[in-house]
Amino acid sequence: MSASSALAHTKRVCSLYKKSLRNLEAWYDRRHIFRYHATIMRHRFDQNKNEKDPAKIARLLADGERELFETQHFQPKKFAMSPGGVAFEREVIPPDWVLDYWHPLEKAQYPEYFARREQRKKEYVAWWEKQYGKASTADPHHH
Repeated sequence: MSASSALAHTKRVCSLYKKSLRNLEAWYDRRHIFRYHATIMRHRFDQNKNEKDPAKIARLLADGERELFETQHFQPKKFAMSPGGVAFEREVIPPDWVLDYWHPLEKAQYPEYFARREQRKKEYVAWWEKQYGKASTADPHHH
């Protein structure tokens, strides 16, 4: 087994373990019952952690992934702010360029902030041109 395939295998095993824990959390909402089943599952993983035969390792992993698929909860638990959660992307954070469209009277209410912001924009343009060169004027999208 090469170093990269060993790393890929390790990631798959860790992913299977974490997904299995999350699946148990979905099935057992009482913490002490979940911990009991999590301990049993961890023991099952630990029984095979020193296996050396690549064919058996691959079979164990495939069997574990198939078992997870077959026992997955019908309504998996999702964290509220994670993709699929009830609050995912609920609060839209406006992009920075929105501030460029503020009316001058609005900007006048925060003079120090907008003065510093304009300075930072100039510094960023200077850094960009130093890093990547000046923008080509042949670009039709250049304003």
